[in-house]
Amino acid sequence: MKEETLELRRAQEADLPAIRALLESCSLPTGDLAESLPGSFCIGEVDGEIVGVSGVEMFGSNGLLRSLAVAPPRRGRGLAARLVDWCEDQARRDRVTALYLLTTTAADYFRRRGYDDVPRESAPASISGHPQFRGLCPASAKCLRKQLT
Repeated sequence: MKEETLELRRAQEADLPAIRALLESCSLPTGDLAESLPGSFCIGEVDGEIVGVSGVEMFGSNGLLRSLAVAPPRRGRGLAARLVDWCEDQARRDRVTALYLLTTTAADYFRRRGYDDVPRESAPASISGHPQFRGLCPASAKCLRKQLT
């Protein structure tokens, strides 16, 4: 059996349909994805197939980690960790000091990665004004933050 090689790379505009399809298959919102957004996304590919995605949007010294999805057959192999590492490294390069996220299903995963629960209303205006906070993610979603510095 051939061993698969996972490659991580920055998303391109041409990847947007595949990113949307993966997010939708994982029941994640796609309503705020714009044509110019994929550059802030990392994708994981195996043999040219997009099997994972995560994004980070920067707002000055704060960032929003979003849209972490791994195709169900590829889960449990460390892909999510590699995608989040990529996003955190990108945020540090862009001098982001805190990353925020909303999740309905992965709070424990992110807590193990050093994210802390914070009240949703404590997020800075640049983050709380994002469509993810204004309604794409349900009010029941947990808000977490990780200090990067």
